[in-house]
Amino acid sequence: MYYKTPGYRVFTIFNYILLIMAGLLCLLPIIHILAISFSASAPANAHLVGLLPIDFSIESYSKTLNNPNFLRAFFISIGRTILGTFMTMSVITLAGYSLSKDSTVLKSRNIYAWYFVFTMLFTGGMIPLYMVVRNLHLMDTIWALVLPGAVQVFNMILLMNFFRATPKELEEAALIDGAGHFTVLFRIYLPLAMASIATLSLFSIVGSWNAWFDGLLYINNYRNYPLATFLQTVIVQQDFSKLIADPRELINISTRTVKAAQIFIGMLPVLVVYPFMQRYFVKGIVLGAIKE
Repeated sequence: MYYKTPGYRVFTIFNYILLIMAGLLCLLPIIHILAISFSASAPANAHLVGLLPIDFSIESYSKTLNNPNFLRAFFISIGRTILGTFMTMSVITLAGYSLSKDSTVLKSRNIYAWYFVFTMLFTGGMIPLYMVVRNLHLMDTIWALVLPGAVQVFNMILLMNFFRATPKELEEAALIDGAGHFTVLFRIYLPLAMASIATLSLFSIVGSWNAWFDGLLYINNYRNYPLATFLQTVIVQQDFSKLIADPRELINISTRTVKAAQIFIGMLPVLVVYPFMQRYFVKGIVLGAIKE
């Protein structure tokens, strides 16, 4: 009964304390941002807001939701996330399924596998990638945000390992009954891999939603910025011309409350999606990490 020993109880108490502190470190900044966004201009500018709003006001949300620059960036991010996740999951599923076969089924399978691994370890760098995107005339388009990161090799390897761990007898029985590889993939492998698919989809969703540097690199017109790049421009570069539609209104409102409202609205989609996908995390990653 090791869990009844004093040492184990002390270890459990320290674990709980550590987890509570880690949770508070994540939660308190969000509550603080939310409190600023719902506060009036004067206390927000005076840095008087803590974890509760002072002089409750929704003016910052009204200004944010009436800002066409913010809304355009918001919908570009939604389109980029949906398109990017669909493309990424399509590519890594097809590639992972193909590479899960041995060399008798897919000739030169090891060469393809090492090619993917090599590109994961050694990339060309930012400048060659920028030149490729520019020469393909993808600048200022959503494809510049989607295509360069479409093949996520690490996630493909996780999915490939899961496919390799699936009992071969299921595939052999389907092939004997006349099924092709697409039927085997979509009717046998994918239903069994839903936990891994959901986990990797969430990774792709969060990565696409939060990516800001590629927008800064490949998008010249700020009207085509995704939301993360838009917020980076406003918050880090302190370019307030994009904060609201009419710059003359900056005189009458607090930039702190509007920035807080934009940050909170920007993180809201991920906060909504995450609880529904979180339960797949452990199972999806552990199954994907199993090797034969």
